[in-house]
Amino acid sequence: MTATDSHLSDITFDQFDLPEEVARGLADAGFTRCTPIQAQTLPIALTGRDVAGQAQTGTGKTAAFLVALFTHLARHPAADDRKATQPRALVVAPTRELAIQIHRDAEALGAHTGQRIALAYGGTDYEKQRNAIAAGCDLLIGTPGRLIDYLKQGVYDLRRLQVAVLDEADRMFDLGFISDIRYLFRRMPEPAERLSMLFSATLSLRVTELAFEHMNHPEHVQSQAEQVTADRVEQVLYHPANDEKIPLLIGLMQKLQPSRALVFVNTRRGTDWVARNLEGNGIQAAVLSGEVPQKKRQRLLTDFQEGRLPVLIATDVAARGLHIPEVSHVFNFDLPQSGEDYVHRIGRTARAGESGHAVSFACEDTAFYVPEIEEYIEAKLPTAAVTSDLLPETARPAPPQRRGQDGPGRKGGDRKGGDRGKGGSRGGGQRDGGGDRKRRPRRKPSGTTETSS
Repeated sequence: MTATDSHLSDITFDQFDLPEEVARGLADAGFTRCTPIQAQTLPIALTGRDVAGQAQTGTGKTAAFLVALFTHLARHPAADDRKATQPRALVVAPTRELAIQIHRDAEALGAHTGQRIALAYGGTDYEKQRNAIAAGCDLLIGTPGRLIDYLKQGVYDLRRLQVAVLDEADRMFDLGFISDIRYLFRRMPEPAERLSMLFSATLSLRVTELAFEHMNHPEHVQSQAEQVTADRVEQVLYHPANDEKIPLLIGLMQKLQPSRALVFVNTRRGTDWVARNLEGNGIQAAVLSGEVPQKKRQRLLTDFQEGRLPVLIATDVAARGLHIPEVSHVFNFDLPQSGEDYVHRIGRTARAGESGHAVSFACEDTAFYVPEIEEYIEAKLPTAAVTSDLLPETARPAPPQRRGQDGPGRKGGDRKGGDRGKGGSRGGGQRDGGGDRKRRPRRKPSGTTETSS
């Protein structure tokens, strides 16, 4: 893949009047020119006005809201009677992985600000996270279930909040978190008394209603850095029979030799089947889904990001909120049910000015999703023939992992999500790490034998 800076605007960060400590964090991170969403967001948010931004993952929105957040805190000192357990800023994200990523970026960009940063997400480290928040923090980043759990216990409160950020608002709706978000907003100061920023891949009617209900006349901005489908993604569609999908995937892997590939499968059971077949044919792969324990999820992502794991097989838990650099190929082993999900999936490649490839299988069970996808992206998907040279003889799949083993088929582990039974929260950690909650199919495909788990 060839990296380029054409995804950047001509606006530089030094054109903004930023506090010295914020400018130093940007310099340390190597940020000089703004992405379009940063160039549009900062002139508004730096003057204290609310922003509702339409931007996909990978367009630089995290840096946009963090720069505005740290600047606002630097220029608006905390009230004299503020307690250490009253965060000055809150960032809410729909998934554990996104919350962890935002926390990592906040620590880098806010390294010189002196702001204490805490993290709360389900699945692991319950007492460790609780103690860190109880010790006091300025910026709290987390997922809805765990945040509400600690809030109900009185570990912290939001009465002195100065900045509120809601990232990937549309995903909050998809995962059923919207009542939790309203719960949090109702415990903050009035919208006019805080800076609020909301970001979403789509500013749908429901997201817009949420913005106007809990924000102070937000200004809408829309990033043009990532079109409906990334300009640098080379897309191709195959029409295999169901029993040709595994041989075709293996054949394409052998032919294309992807340096880092994401394979999307619609069900958890399906991810295990694909992983076993790849492993049985000499292709190292691992599964990322909502039931994988959090510590293992983080280890898999680290191995994938650092090149030790060439293939990651995922449900839609990985389709949003993950910034994994240098993904060369995305394979839709199963086509998603909607055009929006298709765009999010293939958006895992061709990020930050790089190029990439998206390969999709329209099989007997999913081919009828193609028209909706093409309508959404306003383009016909290029097709390629399933030829005999792409269908090698394949070996038997690797045996399934036994319960409790540290492998793709593991069923045991951190099943309770880390939140249940601690403080009685209805939010809990199970929903925080999932991302696998599927919509009911619009139409039931004929001949379907696999059900969503």
